[in-house]
Amino acid sequence: MNLSKKAFVNIAIILSVSFFILYWNYLPVEVAGNRPGNIPMLIFYNAFIALTTALIVTACLILLIKKKYVINQLNTLKRFRHLLYLMVKRNFVTRYRKSVLGILWSLLNPLLTMLVLTMVFSTVFRFEIEFLPIYILSGQLIFNFFSESTSLAMNSIVGGAGMIKKVYVPKYIFPISQVISSIVNMGFSFTAFLFVFLLLRHPFNWTFFMIPIPILYIIIFSMGVGMLLSSMAVFFRDINYIYGIGITLLMFLTPIFWPISMLAPRVYHLIHLNPMFHFVGYFRDVALYGNIPGLWANIICLGFALAALGIGLYVKMAQQDKYILYL
Repeated sequence: MNLSKKAFVNIAIILSVSFFILYWNYLPVEVAGNRPGNIPMLIFYNAFIALTTALIVTACLILLIKKKYVINQLNTLKRFRHLLYLMVKRNFVTRYRKSVLGILWSLLNPLLTMLVLTMVFSTVFRFEIEFLPIYILSGQLIFNFFSESTSLAMNSIVGGAGMIKKVYVPKYIFPISQVISSIVNMGFSFTAFLFVFLLLRHPFNWTFFMIPIPILYIIIFSMGVGMLLSSMAVFFRDINYIYGIGITLLMFLTPIFWPISMLAPRVYHLIHLNPMFHFVGYFRDVALYGNIPGLWANIICLGFALAALGIGLYVKMAQQDKYILYL
């Protein structure tokens, strides 16, 4: 069976609608927990469960029907793994070239930013948040990774125009290299987070070892958004300026330095539309509060991650042959 990319998109849409109708009429509490009472959030809740299920089923169908294509793409990535390594190394070295402190900035930058925000929001706005420095640093860790990785990935194809015009290189390797570079940088930021965590003697919970789960979610989400933006930037260069404004707005809509308790009920439900709200919340639950996120938290984070990755991959594969005409 030879199905096109568009056919798989149609399958995903049909499955999403079918699962939504099914879940709307019957969704056991034992499976998904208590659902929200208001209609907008109930629609949002069911839509994400339906979308996540549909994407998982569609991915399985792709692996079965397009097995040879998937294997070829993996073999191609494996064949260019040395180039990927060199690109990641170049990105990392270039970032700190001619800098006196060099790699230490990866540790100092989140610490100094945290210090400034802590002074502002503990003295001026007087937010009553226990362990405020750790609260701010945990939000920074997740959001800064997303902001940095997607911003760098957005310009990766345009920046690699010289190489693309000379030799064959899989186009997705450029945004992937930028996201991996940001993962390395996030590792240093996590070291700063761990230092402050221990310095302030925050209570340690065993759920701290679940941190890789939200990290994996945000990496998948950032990879998808990065691929989408890198494709858009080839055809529409103004996306750089628009995204800069958008990421600033998103930062203020994410509870990085303000408490969730300050939100009115209506605003609280609207803020659920922000993916970073859920990724940051998941990270804080396991790292700071010792809570085990329920099925709903995992479904919504996985739904955002898979949706972004699916859209990013689809746009990348559909448009990559046209890149050479616009570079």
